[in-house]
Amino acid sequence: MPAARELLLDAAFTALGARPWHGVRMVDVAAAAGVSRQTLYNEFGSKDGLARALVRRESDAFLAGVERSLADTAGRPGADAGDCCAAVAFWTLRTARANPFVRAALTGCRGDRLPPAAAPPVPAPRTPQGLRPARGTASPAALAERIRDSALEAVGALGGPGRQHAPPQPAPDAMRRACEAAVRLTMSYVVAPAASDEEAAEEVARLVRALLGAAAVDQWAEPDS
Repeated sequence: MPAARELLLDAAFTALGARPWHGVRMVDVAAAAGVSRQTLYNEFGSKDGLARALVRRESDAFLAGVERSLADTAGRPGADAGDCCAAVAFWTLRTARANPFVRAALTGCRGDRLPPAAAPPVPAPRTPQGLRPARGTASPAALAERIRDSALEAVGALGGPGRQHAPPQPAPDAMRRACEAAVRLTMSYVVAPAASDEEAAEEVARLVRALLGAAAVDQWAEPDS
């Protein structure tokens, strides 16, 4: 059985589907979770504390999904940078449509239904020791940077030791620009959706491959004599 903290967060998230945050009562959240109101206050201290914990959980779950999508795609034979960025795009668009917290974090538009709690810190990329120190807040720009860095890490592993038939690795600057463009295009689809998430993901893949193809031509082109 989930711990009381998770039950309370689930209850708060569900309550937001029926009413705006200012209309969510702590006593109702506690009752829906099957715990006492005192337990709720012991866990979060206040309604603002509950809001901050809820925003943090949804943001962390979204970022974990980004990395899971990248890991799954990068592990497939023949996967390239376009495939990785397309997987991130599909996950992002699907999650943003279903989760108002993720959509608010990606667009910067919270609206009146969501809590006005401060956004949680965005974890930095892995260090050699595997640590993730906090960095910045979950603004759209910070999230874009965080997603881009995760994509760069995954694409870098495509050509790592032990990978047979790995695609050639693009120049680091070119790969960084391509991942940045992919994330920005994905975020634009959150605001102005394509006909389907699959179509948007395919466009992201095409963009990445086109940018890297052009970069490869520039890299190997001989200078004018």
